[in-house]
Amino acid sequence: MKKRFNIPALIMVTIVVSLFFNSCKDEKAKEETILKGTATILVDESFKPVIEDQITIFESKYDAKINMIAKSEGEVIQAFLNDTSAIAILSRTLTENEINNFKARKILPKITKIGKDAVAFIANRSSNDTLVALQDVISFMNGKKGRNIKGLVFDNPNSSSVRMINELSGLKDLPQENVFSFKTTEEVVKFVAENDGMIGVIGINWLYQPTAAGKDYVNKIKAISVKGLKGDAYIAPTQNNIAEETYPLARDLYIINCQGFSGLGMGFASFVAGDVGQRIILKSGLYPERTPGRKLIFKNKSQNDKENE
Repeated sequence: MKKRFNIPALIMVTIVVSLFFNSCKDEKAKEETILKGTATILVDESFKPVIEDQITIFESKYDAKINMIAKSEGEVIQAFLNDTSAIAILSRTLTENEINNFKARKILPKITKIGKDAVAFIANRSSNDTLVALQDVISFMNGKKGRNIKGLVFDNPNSSSVRMINELSGLKDLPQENVFSFKTTEEVVKFVAENDGMIGVIGINWLYQPTAAGKDYVNKIKAISVKGLKGDAYIAPTQNNIAEETYPLARDLYIINCQGFSGLGMGFASFVAGDVGQRIILKSGLYPERTPGRKLIFKNKSQNDKENE
């Protein structure tokens, strides 16, 4: 006997299921406001330490819980597009195709610039090398022997550091010879600290804010000054040089919010871009998008103070 399907009944079930999921989404929007609720944020692992500080202070001020997932840039983008989280913090904006992906879901990404970071070259502290020319790094990436470069060590093949150096070198993938990669920045710092002659490529935030386990390794490495593709000066990756835009490997940081409603993504972005958040970035060794102001209080001497003089 053939089964007969009641078409109107199926349509009704579809409508009910659709309304159920939409109501769940609306319910989440009601439970979460810009300063209350729970949200997940995807973060480029290169600057995980400073974002951890931002989350800690934000949660201490508001009735909010932010779960941070730190991954390589490539993994963050993939998870972001797959709707693992609607909030991401990256060292680049979205491409046109990525923006169109969200527009197709009727979501217009809100992008907030929060400061400047930098890619740094590091070497073992016992190494005599304190300078490196960016052109030599590019030549080495393209298979030519570079002066004072025995090998390059990256944090992750999908990291933002790899993307930046690959773009400068005109490459899509990392070379196979004398170029190595790990999974995290901490592993790169440890490797360079234990192996003289190798140059590590990492986000500078880890030099200023190492983990408790990584502090001993950071003390055994040093940042190398870099000569850009223009000019002859070798510039150290310091906060001042990042601010003055003289360091050749500086990069902007962005919070990208694709929640589609007024949730914690909007509140957290406003917090980080505000006075307290910008002070946290300044203290971290990076450079904020907006320099926090300083208040000077002038007090007039009281009559009693004048009489006691």
